[in-house]
Amino acid sequence: MQNLNNLSEAKTSFSRPGTMIDQPFRAWLATRVQPLVRLYQHLGLSPNAITLAGLAFGIFAAIATAMAANTLAIALWWLGRLLDGTDGIYARSSGRVTDFGGYLDILADMAGYSAMIIGFACARPEQTCWWLTILALYVLCITSALSLGSLGTVGGNKGDNRSLRLAAGLAEGGETGLVYTALLVFPSATQSLCTFWVFILSMTVGARTLVAWRVLGEKGQGSASG
Repeated sequence: MQNLNNLSEAKTSFSRPGTMIDQPFRAWLATRVQPLVRLYQHLGLSPNAITLAGLAFGIFAAIATAMAANTLAIALWWLGRLLDGTDGIYARSSGRVTDFGGYLDILADMAGYSAMIIGFACARPEQTCWWLTILALYVLCITSALSLGSLGTVGGNKGDNRSLRLAAGLAEGGETGLVYTALLVFPSATQSLCTFWVFILSMTVGARTLVAWRVLGEKGQGSASG
């Protein structure tokens, strides 16, 4: 019984809503973008086309970042994030949700996030070690999120309406966008911002690993002893 109680507490503490920027923003966005969703439908666009358009804006933002056109990069990045935030809403409202769409969405997200880091590395090569560290942590973050989410034992935030189950964490899409914006607005603070971001990413991976150890380890012990 004690193992079951610990398991429940670990799940609750991990998936409690309202602990990040990303999930509350997704919930708010869903109530504000119906005119845009209707425009998608009027134009006959597919949800996957919206996803790819969002990725294209992310790549253009990365190119602008590499060219030190920071204001343009910010505008392109957030336009891409708007498309990324509404492709799933459009898919659900039009009854066009597919597993491939969920796959494409997370693939486009990670491609966009990584492209921006490459853009920063081109513009600020003196911080190459930081950019490589961030890219490595992105690999660990998405691996830990997908691993825990796909196991089905630890759900993400209950407000998360994405197709794929992603374990919640401190560093998600909204947080990433804010850090990128800060890096573009305050280039002189690059090292400090990178230090902060590496810390947040490391905490995200560490927290998920701790939860995996508590929840999955205790589940295994419970089944072995039962």
